[in-house]
This record gives sequence, C-alpha cells and structure tokens, in this order.
Amino acid sequence: MADVIVVGAGPVGSLLAGELTRRGVDVAVLERRTAPGDGTRAIGVHAPVLAALEASGITERLLASAVRVSRGEARTDGRALGVVRFDRLRTRFPFVAALPQAATETALGSGAPEPTWATTVTAVTPGADDIRVSLASGDSIRAPIVVVAGGWRARDLVYRPGGVRVLPYADRYLMADVAADRDGDLAVVNIDRSGVLESFPLPGGRRRFVAWDSDPRDTSDGARTQRLRAALELRGELDAAARMTDASAFEVRRAVAPGLRRGRLFAIGDTAHEVSPIGGQGMNLGLLDAATLAPLLAAWVRTGEAPDADLGRWERRRVASARTAAAIATLNTSLGRPLGSFPHAVRRVGLRLALLPPGARLLAHAYAMGFDRDA
Repeated sequence: MADVIVVGAGPVGSLLAGELTRRGVDVAVLERRTAPGDGTRAIGVHAPVLAALEASGITERLLASAVRVSRGEARTDGRALGVVRFDRLRTRFPFVAALPQAATETALGSGAPEPTWATTVTAVTPGADDIRVSLASGDSIRAPIVVVAGGWRARDLVYRPGGVRVLPYADRYLMADVAADRDGDLAVVNIDRSGVLESFPLPGGRRRFVAWDSDPRDTSDGARTQRLRAALELRGELDAAARMTDASAFEVRRAVAPGLRRGRLFAIGDTAHEVSPIGGQGMNLGLLDAATLAPLLAAWVRTGEAPDADLGRWERRRVASARTAAAIATLNTSLGRPLGSFPHAVRRVGLRLALLPPGARLLAHAYAMGFDRDA
C-alpha cells in the first residue's frame, strides 16, 4: 500500500507526486487519461512558483526551454497605453517563464512515479485509518492519505454536490499558437471596442493568441478559425492571421472551495479552485498548493502524526490566495469585454491612468502573483 495516492497526473498532481517522492514518500498516481496530452491552456509559470521549486531543481529544468517574459504592454486602438515591467519586481525571478504545458508537465514530473493511466476514480471514501479509492474497473485501493488533483471533473470526489459554488462567465475565448516574429519576448494585451486579444511568446518563435469570441454559438472548426483570424487582422496581426490554420475555444468559470482538507483527504489545484485563465494564475495557484503541501505530508508520513496546526495554516493561506486570484481574474475578464464607444473611451482613459507609476508597479506585482500568501 502506498503512503499517498495522488488522483490526477496533470501539472499539479505531477509536481506533488515528484516532491513527495523526492522526500522519500511512496506515492501512487492515478490518471484517467490514456497518455499525456499535447493540448494546453496554461503556458506561464510565475515568480513565486519558480522560487518554490528552485531547491528541487525543477526551476532550472523549466527555464532551460522557457521564454522569459520580462514586460507586458497594454494597447488599444493601435496605440500603446503603457508597460508593466516584471523585470523591475523585487523578486529572485523577475519574469514570467512561458512554455507549453506539455513541457511544463515533463519538468514538474521529473522523479515522480509513472502514473497508472486509463484509471478512472469513481469514489473516495475516508475511513478511520485510511481512505478507499474506488475505480471504474470495480477494484479499489487504499492509502493513509489521498490528494485529489484531477481538475474540476474530480471535484465531486471530494465535495458534496453544490458544496462549491461555481460561477460560469458569459465570456468565451478563441485560442491558437502561431508562428510569429513580432514583439519578441513581450506579452501584449490589446483591448478595443470588440474585446481583448492577448498575445504571449512561446519557445520556437511562436506566440499564443487568445481573443474574446464574438459568436460562440457557431462551434464548427472553420467558423472558430475564421473568427480568430478576423480578430487578428483587426489588430494588425496580418502575418499571424495568414499562418493560422485552426483555433480552439474555451469558456471560463469561477469556483473557490471553502476548504481543502477533510481529515486524510485533500483537494488541490482546479479541483478546489477554478479561476479564469485570463491573467494566467490558475495553474500557478495549484502548483503552489502542491509545493507547500508536499513537506507537510512528508512529515506526516515520516512521523506518523498529522501536523494539524501547520496543515490548518496551509489551508487558510491557500484558500485566501485562491480568493485573491479569483478576484483579479474576474477584473481581467471584465476589462476584456466588448464595449460601446463611450464606455470604451472611459476604459481607455482608466487603463492609461492605471499604467502610470505607481499603478504599473502594483499591476506587475498582482499579475506576477505577488499577492499570493505563499509568494
């Protein structure tokens, strides 16, 4: 019997499994997917995560292939409004490390045990001394500690139906990674009357484009691609528009669980808190959940005694951090919506003022997760 079962082999589950293994804990990882996926939404790793993972060597592996984004520029109606300078933050890693999620998972999972793939967990039942994990195959396994990091689909394994309030946003977004030679390592947020278009650098001379979707009802591949191409052309991204071959779509929701622990059972990452990816903090929240939980669980396994006081402080910090990130993400989402001429003019003036010192420094601090309780 493993000391800890981790449900989910995404970035958060992989990190937790690797960090526990590094500390001598016997870990079993269960994953419903049949193999690692190439699809990705999360591409940015923020300074607090890089600092938390430096001792394990993960940060060095992440930075070996990442683009270091040191600045972000806000634009509207073809004009630059101001620049957010991550490279002026007083932190060990004054930048955002941008790389595809598949590469992130590889770096985070180094040293972790190989997951048991194609394994769907149907129930998690706490007992007095261990937890039974029931599988779709009809089998079950047990462990003294179980951590569910399987994303929002795994939420019902931990929380009763309706126990976590989920707020769906009306906003929908289009996304594509495209070969592009503009803007170098600069992140760009372009907001005009038709909504937001974000652009982030990726390794290999590519950029991630994310645009507010003007007609999410038409879900055909061709229609999505055409709408994103039109959004790129509207902002002058003509080369990227010509090179783009397809686009994916996603919606956003907000959910923050009131707690992350029930005895020997834990929930971390998107299982416990979902925030809009506009702003790029969702994955990082989960990574900090895992990085800060791992030493506490390792101590529990080593001593046989639950560090309840430390776990209580961990839970309070992580819930508070999730609420802060959700509030920031909600603001980001609202700022990126289409507006009429006058409201957009007001937004433009407000953004220009916000990007003046010291507002720009505060924005850089917020977007780099400087308000996280474990930063």
